[in-house]
Amino acid sequence: MTKPSPKEIKAMTRVAGLPVTDEVAARIANSIGPAFEGFAPVAGTLAFDLEPATFMIVQAGRAGK
Repeated sequence: MTKPSPKEIKAMTRVAGLPVTDEVAARIANSIGPAFEGFAPVAGTLAFDLEPATFMIVQAGRAGK
């Protein structure tokens, strides 16, 4: 998972029905960027990274053991 660019933020907000200006998209990208960078070392290694429904199945299986 990589840090989203302002262009990607604009596309996501447009799809969500809440389009934003270029300036707002840049501010959003800058504000959430550190979270993406912080999780980069463990990305793909956490059970939740698989897919939310799969996560619940994995958790249920572990709880039953």
